[in-house]
Amino acid sequence: MQSVPYTPSVWLRNAHLQTFLASAKFRAWGKNDMASHAEPRIIDTTDGTRLLGYLSRHPGTTDNGLVILLHGWEGSANSTYILTSGRRLYHHGFDVFRLNLRDHGPSHHLNSGLFYAVMLDEVFQAVQQIAEDAMPRPIFMAGFSLGGNYTLRIARRCRDNPIPNLKHAIAISPGLNPSKATDKIDGNPFVRNYFLKKWRRSLSIKQGLYANLYDFSELMSRDNIRTMTEILLKKYSPFRNANEYFNAYAVLGDALKSVETPVTIITSADDPIIPVEDFHRLELNPSTRLMIPPYGGHNGFLQDVRLTGWYEMMCVNTFNDYRLSEK
Repeated sequence: MQSVPYTPSVWLRNAHLQTFLASAKFRAWGKNDMASHAEPRIIDTTDGTRLLGYLSRHPGTTDNGLVILLHGWEGSANSTYILTSGRRLYHHGFDVFRLNLRDHGPSHHLNSGLFYAVMLDEVFQAVQQIAEDAMPRPIFMAGFSLGGNYTLRIARRCRDNPIPNLKHAIAISPGLNPSKATDKIDGNPFVRNYFLKKWRRSLSIKQGLYANLYDFSELMSRDNIRTMTEILLKKYSPFRNANEYFNAYAVLGDALKSVETPVTIITSADDPIIPVEDFHRLELNPSTRLMIPPYGGHNGFLQDVRLTGWYEMMCVNTFNDYRLSEK
């Protein structure tokens, strides 16, 4: 596939502006046929976990396939970058499934247990079920930030537990080293306050629903993501500390060397949250393509005055390449 280079307007070459605009709600304003055709779906996994998603099918028959979209930490199936990506993919003939991670979006009531990023089994099973329901059509995945981390781990697991019709996965600004990313967030007051506000709101909802199980008052008074994580883990998880937890879902070094599912990784050299050096240290095989434009911020990659996401057409073109190659 010949990739279209990412060349943003000069005024869009600021990493923090890109990161801010990536989630700006006004970018998702306007007509969205994908959202208009969305139907809620509850996916039940073998351990009783329930995950909420939204399936958008085209009214007519389409053989383009289905794309599963995974949001980032404290985002949701209705995050701006999910809605705009889904809108573009739907417009180009793909069905779209937007999956909420546990305790994201309006799903806190579905499970009494807390969300931890190490919970790969339930997300993998959800993807398996979505893929089985879509058979014999191809499916594709695109994940953002933490959703990109999940996407990479799902692709890795497919080596031993294949999802036959998963044909390509794209990870955009994936968090490879959660420990470093947490410290980068804590070191940036604007970004830290953004995530603190969203996480506190999520914890408040969970405590309100399961007051007999959780008391997050000690966390709420802290103004540091790492400190809050340490307290939460020690009180409610089997992990001894944050580093042990972060290491459990890090994707570093040769972690992707055995991946056989075609994967595209997109990150920016100026990402203010995800350090780029960890991408240069990845040991990759020919099935994985790594793209590192100099600009783009975190989940940004906006290219013009219309704030169009470059990765949106990257997804369309990449998934179309598979479809056309099969004809």
